[in-house]
Amino acid sequence: MHLLRLELLLATDKGVNNLKPDLIKEQRARLRVVDPSAHERGILSSARDKRSFLYCLSLLLDILSLIGGYVIALQWRDERWLAADGHSIIYVALPLFIMFEIAREAQDSETLANRLTAIQRSLGALGATAVVIIGMGFLFKAEEISRLGFAVTFGAAAVFIVASKILIDVIAKKMIGEAVLSTILLLDGLSVRAEPYAAVVDVGADGLWPDLDRPDMIDTLSRLIAPYDRVIVACQFDHRPAWATFLKGHDVGGEILLDRDHLHGAVAIGQYDDRDTIILSRGPLNFMNRIQKRALDLVVGSLALMILSPILLVVAVAIKLESPGPILFRQMRVGQGNRQFRIFKFRSMRAEDSDADGRRSTGRVDDRITRVGRIIRRTSIDELPQLLNVLRGEMSMVGPRPHALGSLAGDALFWRASQQYWLRHALKPGITGLAQIRGFRGATEHADDLARRVRCDLEYLSNWSLWFDVMIMLKTARVVMHKNAY
Repeated sequence: MHLLRLELLLATDKGVNNLKPDLIKEQRARLRVVDPSAHERGILSSARDKRSFLYCLSLLLDILSLIGGYVIALQWRDERWLAADGHSIIYVALPLFIMFEIAREAQDSETLANRLTAIQRSLGALGATAVVIIGMGFLFKAEEISRLGFAVTFGAAAVFIVASKILIDVIAKKMIGEAVLSTILLLDGLSVRAEPYAAVVDVGADGLWPDLDRPDMIDTLSRLIAPYDRVIVACQFDHRPAWATFLKGHDVGGEILLDRDHLHGAVAIGQYDDRDTIILSRGPLNFMNRIQKRALDLVVGSLALMILSPILLVVAVAIKLESPGPILFRQMRVGQGNRQFRIFKFRSMRAEDSDADGRRSTGRVDDRITRVGRIIRRTSIDELPQLLNVLRGEMSMVGPRPHALGSLAGDALFWRASQQYWLRHALKPGITGLAQIRGFRGATEHADDLARRVRCDLEYLSNWSLWFDVMIMLKTARVVMHKNAY
């Protein structure tokens, strides 16, 4: 067990109007680790990154195992006996094998934690590949394939796969230890015995908890738990609703230690040491879904940046010529897991009138907007620099739109106007989203304006798929110029 200690200088004024970036930076800067060996053991480094490497290594070794089996078979039979119509069976087997590996989730946390499970899933994928090739051979009457060569290919591949899983098991224990999933235990008013390999933070000792009126607190907590896979909260009873909301809006698995029958919308019951927990979240996307979404972001974001670069250059020159000040406008927004980041936009207002906190919504007639700014806002060109945020991994092409901390729905701050507001940040914010293609853009003059957007965002989180992202991007073309884009 590695005991961490938070030493934060919290603001004495609870008012949101007094939240400043300098205060947030000061709080983060004073976060320190009492046990220095925790850094040496990699406790605070992201276990996700290590697992991602192991997943890729495991898949690569499985692919090499099949190729190795084919190479050995070539020693028994000539290459022409391992081909159909001149096409080597390895070119058919490899894509099928990779597809079955992904479908059977042969690379995930369960297979890293259990060598037998890893072997069973990979051998299952190999067996399914063999069955499909046999079926294709029967269907197309590919009688020239050597039965012995075929058997040696898949038999040797199976042996190599078993050996590779033993190797992966050894490497995994060296890299991430016995605990495949990294766990952090947050103490907020309760004293709990921690399991081995868990990091422990006594947030209650410094008065830190997810006060939904304090974005700085939420941001600090979000960054604290971001490297971990599982968050266990031992909190006093009156803080549980806030912790429940915080965990359900985060991108990691979150649980609250249970000692009363008060579930707060739990998705399951778990166990920590000898006590029950209520599981509030498991994270919105699994590993393969995250890879698919990130790959789509990188491909579309890179292509869009290259294709639109002439437009970006012309707009940058026009902004610089019209009024003094920076070309890009940077503003703190709420991102994935309620962590804050700086968004990039083309500056559309005079520099001296720019609203860094976003407290004043832009109106149809707004004297702060420049002539160039009015054009690029009307055509949504001012949003294009967010492609840089996508490539940096802070945003996605599709997701809930990120809001400024001072954004108002009527007279109320967003997180006060909607109890579900913090839940929408379980995925990365997007350049476009479901709410945008449904026409919910522009100023939020009433609480209902925000409520409609939040409902769309939660619907998107619940129904995410890669095809859903593609459809939203295609439909965005219809709302690039919109009556509420001003």
